[in-house]
Amino acid sequence: MSLHDVATRSGRRSRTVDVVVLGEPLVEFSSERPLNDAELFRLSFSGDALNASVAAAAQGARVALVTRVGDDEFGERLIRFAAGRGVDTGWMIRGGGPTGAYAVGADPSGERAFSYLRQGSAATRLSPADVDRSPVASAKVVLLSGIAAAISESCAQAVRHAARLASGRVVYDPNFRARLTTPAQAAQVLRDIAPHTALVKISSPGDSTALLGVADPEKTARACLDLGAPAVAVTMGEDGVLLAGREAAPVLVPARTAPTIVDQTGAGDNFAGALAAWLARGESLPAAVAAGTAAAAVSLAGQGGTGRVATPEDVERLLAG
Repeated sequence: MSLHDVATRSGRRSRTVDVVVLGEPLVEFSSERPLNDAELFRLSFSGDALNASVAAAAQGARVALVTRVGDDEFGERLIRFAAGRGVDTGWMIRGGGPTGAYAVGADPSGERAFSYLRQGSAATRLSPADVDRSPVASAKVVLLSGIAAAISESCAQAVRHAARLASGRVVYDPNFRARLTTPAQAAQVLRDIAPHTALVKISSPGDSTALLGVADPEKTARACLDLGAPAVAVTMGEDGVLLAGREAAPVLVPARTAPTIVDQTGAGDNFAGALAAWLARGESLPAAVAAGTAAAAVSLAGQGGTGRVATPEDVERLLAG
C-alpha cells in the first residue's frame, strides 16, 4: 500500500458522515421519443442510490455514496457529478467492470420506458468488504434499497451486511423491480432486513402487492411491523403516506402538490433522500416523512432523477403552504 493510499484511507476514516447510501449510480440516456425509434438522447446521471444521495445532500446532510463505478470516462464523470452536488465520493471505488447505464424514452401511453445496460457492471461487484471499508458503522442514517440487493448476489450480501453493521438508523426501501428479481426473492430480503431497520418505506399497491400479497395500506403497514420493522411509511402517491409504528395509531401524512410535473422518475428516491437527511439532523419521523413528500413533489419538475432536486427552502415553503 502506498503512502497516498494510507493517507487517503486515513482521511476517509476522519470524515464524519450523516447519511450513507449504498447502491448503483447509473449513466442516463434520455429521449422524448420511444426507444424503438429515438435517435437523440440527453446524457445525465441517475439511479436510485445517486438520486437519494443528491437529495439528502441538498438538504444539508453530509452524505457518502458507497458504490463501484467503472474505470472509464463515464465513471469519472459520474464521480464528478456526485461531488458537484455535495456528495462525498471517497467511497465510490473505480474498476472491476464498466459503469452501468440505462436508456429512457416515452412509450405510446405517455409513460416512461426503460432499458438497462448494467449486467456485469462495476457496481454489481459491491461486497460486504466494501461495506466494512465504508462509514456505514458510524453514520447516523443508512439508506438501503432492494434494487441494490437485486443486481447481484454479492450486492445482496452487502445490503444485508450493512443493515446488521449499522449503529445508526437504517431506512430500507424494497423498491421492487420485476426485471431484476422475483417477488419471492425480494420478499426474503425484506424479511431479513426489516428487524434491523428504524423504518421500512414501501409503496402500496406497487411493492406491497408483489412482496406482501396485500394492497391495502393499513394491512401493508401491519405486515411490515409483523416482520420486525419498528415503523413503516407506506407511500400511496397522490394519497400521501401512511406512517405507522408498533405503539402508535397510523397517521396520514398528506402528499404535497407538485408545482410543476415534467417527469416522475426518481420521485421516490428524492423522498427517501430528504427523509434520511431530516432524520440525521434529529427531526421526528413524522416531520422527516413530511419533508420527503415535499422533496418528491419538487422533483417532479425536472427530467430524470436528479433533474430538479429540492432545496431546504423548497421543502420549507411546501410544508408551510
